Amino acid sequence: MSDTRRRVKVYTLNEDRQWDDRGTGHVSSTFVERLKGISLLVRAESDGSLLLESKISPNTAYQKQQDTLIVWSEADNYDLALSFQEKAGCDEIWEKICQVQGKDPALDITQDPIDESEEERFEEIPETSHLVELPPCELSHLEEIADLVTSVLSSPIRREKLALALMGEDYLKKLLGLFRVCEDLDNREGLHHLYEIVRGVLFLNKAALFEVMFSDDCIMDVVGCLEYDPALVQPKRHREFLTKTAKFKEVIPITDSELRQKIHQTYRVQYIQDIILPTPSVFEENFLSTLNSFIFFNKVEIVSMLQEDEKFLTEVFAQLTDEGTDESKRRELVNFVKEFCAFSQTLQPQNRDAFFKTLANLGILPALEIVMGMDDLQVRAAATDIFSYLVEFSPSMVREFVMQELQQTDDDVLLINVVIKQMICDSDPELGGAVQLMGLLRTLIDPENMLASTNKTEKTEFLSFFYKYCMQVLTAPLLANTAHDKNSKDLQEASTKINPVCPDNFQTAQLLALILELLTFCVEHHTYHIKTYIMNKDLLRRVLVLMNSKHTFLALCALRFMRRIIGLKDEYYNRYIIKGNLFEPVINALLDNGTRYNLLNSAIIELFEFIKVEDIKSLIAHIVDNFYKALEPIEYVQTFKGLKGRYEQEKDRQSQKLTRYRREARSLDEDEELWFNEDEDDDEAEAVDKSRMEDDYSDGYGKYMEAKKAGAAHGANNGKAAALPPTSPPATPNNSSASSVKTVALPASPVVKTPLVGLVDYPDDEDEEEEDEEEEEAQSPRKRPRLSS
Repeated sequence: MSDTRRRVKVYTLNEDRQWDDRGTGHVSSTFVERLKGISLLVRAESDGSLLLESKISPNTAYQKQQDTLIVWSEADNYDLALSFQEKAGCDEIWEKICQVQGKDPALDITQDPIDESEEERFEEIPETSHLVELPPCELSHLEEIADLVTSVLSSPIRREKLALALMGEDYLKKLLGLFRVCEDLDNREGLHHLYEIVRGVLFLNKAALFEVMFSDDCIMDVVGCLEYDPALVQPKRHREFLTKTAKFKEVIPITDSELRQKIHQTYRVQYIQDIILPTPSVFEENFLSTLNSFIFFNKVEIVSMLQEDEKFLTEVFAQLTDEGTDESKRRELVNFVKEFCAFSQTLQPQNRDAFFKTLANLGILPALEIVMGMDDLQVRAAATDIFSYLVEFSPSMVREFVMQELQQTDDDVLLINVVIKQMICDSDPELGGAVQLMGLLRTLIDPENMLASTNKTEKTEFLSFFYKYCMQVLTAPLLANTAHDKNSKDLQEASTKINPVCPDNFQTAQLLALILELLTFCVEHHTYHIKTYIMNKDLLRRVLVLMNSKHTFLALCALRFMRRIIGLKDEYYNRYIIKGNLFEPVINALLDNGTRYNLLNSAIIELFEFIKVEDIKSLIAHIVDNFYKALEPIEYVQTFKGLKGRYEQEKDRQSQKLTRYRREARSLDEDEELWFNEDEDDDEAEAVDKSRMEDDYSDGYGKYMEAKKAGAAHGANNGKAAALPPTSPPATPNNSSASSVKTVALPASPVVKTPLVGLVDYPDDEDEEEEDEEEEEAQSPRKRPRLSS
């Protein structure tokens, strides 16, 4: 398996007709029991996994290309290719395929089985021959040539043979010479035959034929042949358009003749594909794949040649940024750069990286900053397209530029502020440009594409920069259109849809909706910065003014903004909403909407349903306390009753907690008394040495008397000792007497004040600690109600 001859890359053709690399491995041909036949197997060289398992079917057309490539199709629109490292390996596998299908390995394509039934009609094409015998290139044989070309299109092997035949003896050039004769003679029948011939030759899908047909000498004759479609009454005037209407503009003179020729050729071939040729059917789609590739590689070559011409590009950007450049000239320069960037999309990723880095070094971003601020709408639109290519390629490159330019210029002319102003000032009634710019801004401020690996501070630094220098520019229209609401109490009370503060202009409403969409994105992705900005500007209050807008889509945008904030379940935001009574405009909008079952109604109810399901206690309490009377009649959903239920449950829970604390406070005195009585009963049961008792009697008696008096005073309080302050004088005597009584073990009967003695059993060695704990607990019920009040 380590033999390099069998080393291959596996490719599949994707929906965009581009080849995707599926991996590198080693190919073998072996019998697979499950597939019941000889199959091609490719195992990955990295881990031995199976990259490809394909049975060599007798009905599949295999094609060998460029000595190291084998291509075939499996099922519908599923093309496969094996690219061999060495020609010898390709030949081995090709022979095996031909052996299984019973074909001649000398051919570059295996015979399609459906062609077998057609052999009788093409006896003039011997099976062993590699070329088709073409009729003489004369006017009288045009119909015969047309029939031959159209008939071979269904057979890959015959297409191959015909292509080889056409490439010999300048046959194509002779055919195109006949076109000029037919046109001079106005021979419509011959011109119709030439249309079929040229169209069929294009569908042969051979790059070598395209090189002849699209050369400077032949391409206009090819276009001329394609004007005479038999289905048209009158021929099209494509040549007239290409030679007279379409003008080649050189913004900077191109001195390289090869480059000029390549640009002309690409434009004309693109015109043939897009304008002249009819939309291919499903059957014909693959016939033009080589034409697509021809255009693709031409564009790659043009971009590479321009990129290598440093003088040319330097001159382009110099004139673009020169204040003395004429407006029409600048428009052409911007359009050129736009086309240049569009062509670059055909480059491979590594080449595209080099392309945009070249543009960045030449000063593309400072140039865009200038042209995006111009009055010419076409220039601004083209500049926006160029900017979108750059942001798509590397948001970090754009962010780095705008942060560096801060040190060299004023806030007003920062590139991002220029972009924001263009978004705000878009004159298009549908705000097409504003929508595009908003998407680019969102890409730039998206933390997901900020590189943490190469520059750990990019996110922090850029977001700080954006909120300090750009956010006020973005929110200016929003703040301006909601500026007077605080002083407009009548408007709040009336809560009508004719609020003069809200923009009735559809274009302004659309713009505010775009700004709100961007701010909602910020709430989701920027935690600290947007929170600080909302609090400092009281932004949510201003946004909720738009709930009164007659444009429902704008009211929904305002509601979505609030919904995202509440969705974060951040108590900092919740306190801000409660303090500002910011549910009022939302509830007014719900009530104003009445019984209409629409998107606004559903969105508002979903907001309250979310609060109920997530059990956001602070918001539930605020809503029920302040708005439940207004919401109670709404019974077609159970949301508001559910909020009330949550509220009552929480109240009951809090009430039970308070009751438990109070109960503990009342029973504290009884617990203390039980502690004393238990102690004394334990002492009574102790066996004490009489001689020691007599020695200690005189000292213990005095202490006992003190304990007796203290106990009597304690019992007289009838359980109210717990209500005394923690520094109450009886506390110390109780503690001391307890230890004294325990020591002398005298009878405890004088201090027995309750029949509950003996029901509480505390260990003796923990008595003092637990008495301290009980005294602390006795204080807590007095503090608890004050915290909750």
